[in-house]
Formats: sequence, C-alpha cells, structure tokens
Amino acid sequence: MKLIAIVGASAMLLMSTACNMADGAKKDAEIAAEKTADAAAATGDAVSGAAETSQVKTALLADSRVDAGDINVDTNEELKTVTLRGTVKTEAERKIAEEIAVAKAVGYTVTNNLTIKP
Repeated sequence: MKLIAIVGASAMLLMSTACNMADGAKKDAEIAAEKTADAAAATGDAVSGAAETSQVKTALLADSRVDAGDINVDTNEELKTVTLRGTVKTEAERKIAEEIAVAKAVGYTVTNNLTIKP
C-alpha cells in the first residue's frame, strides 16, 4: 500500500514539474516574440526614415529652382521630423526647399535650418 502511495505521489510530482516547465517555455517564447517584434519595429522606423530622407533629397535635386548640392536632409522617424541643413543662395531658394520638403514629407514636421550664402 505504501508503495502505491509513493508511486502515486511521484507521478503527481512529475506531472506538476512537466506543467511548470511547459508554462516556463511558453513564457520564454512570448518574451522572445515580443523582443523580435520590438526589433522589427525599430528596423522599420530606420528604413522608413531613410526612405523619407531619400524622397525629399531626390525632389530637391530634381527641382531646377533650387541648387540642392549643399542641402543636407536628415529624418528623425521617431519624432516625425525632417531637418534641412546647409546653404542656399537666396531666401527664395530657402523657402522653395522648405515647400518641397513639406510636400514630400507628408505627416512630418519640417525644420528649415538652411542659411543663405550668396
């Protein structure tokens, strides 16, 4: 009779341990999935910011009203901000560059730090 009780108790202990291990593995998998999703989101932000920078710079280079050779475009995807830096020859070019950036970077705030250097 004691033997049956010991075997029964051992079986229950093994089942309890197996359940705890399964729960632990499930939680570990959930944490790994969350970390993977966070990393993917960060990568997506970087790619999206680079695409925004490229679109604005390409539009500036394509517009004959602006000499975009000395214009640097930086995008902060997290803050949804596009910043123009560098020099242009006139105030008109400065304003046109900003208008182009605003038109291409929909949903972003454009900060125009361009200076005039005739």
